This record gives sequence, C-alpha cells and structure tokens, in this order.
Amino acid sequence: MEDLIIIKDIKTELEIEVPGESHSICNILRKYLMENDDVKYAVYGIDHPLIGNPIITIKTSNKKSPKKSLFLAADKVKDTTNEFKKLIESIKD
Repeated sequence: MEDLIIIKDIKTELEIEVPGESHSICNILRKYLMENDDVKYAVYGIDHPLIGNPIITIKTSNKKSPKKSLFLAADKVKDTTNEFKKLIESIKD
C-alpha cells in the first residue's frame, strides 16, 4: 500500500486518496465507519476502474474527529481479518 494522500482535512470532514487499493478495502472501511454513531456519512468513489485511485470521504458530527473514526474503523478491519485468518488456519490440512 502506498501512502495516503490527504485531499481535505477540516474539523468534521476528511477526504483521502488511497493509491493502489480497490473496492475491497474501501468498502469494508465504509461499512465500519457507518457503524460509528459519530459518523454522519462515509462514502468512496473510484473515477476509473482500471487507473483510478479510491477517494474516501468521511463526515462526522460536531466536534468528532473523522481521523479518529477512520482509525477505529481500521482497527475493526484488522480484528476482522485476524478472526478470518484464524478460521482459515483451523481448516488447514
């Protein structure tokens, strides 16, 4: 994964470009972001499916940090992938 590019970073809104990634990581991040009550909305878009980079936009309620919400969502992704890895390891030959 390449470094994230911050496009917009204000008190309650964060917009980042995620070079080298696709729908997979963005969709699960969006899902976990939307489970957070402090997040008003979380969306992402990819302008061109072959050469475009995803852009994620997060809007939070007053005085809540979108970066903190993103960190919490990323932790949930990590926990989920670790659980899935354990399930896979349990069925190894």
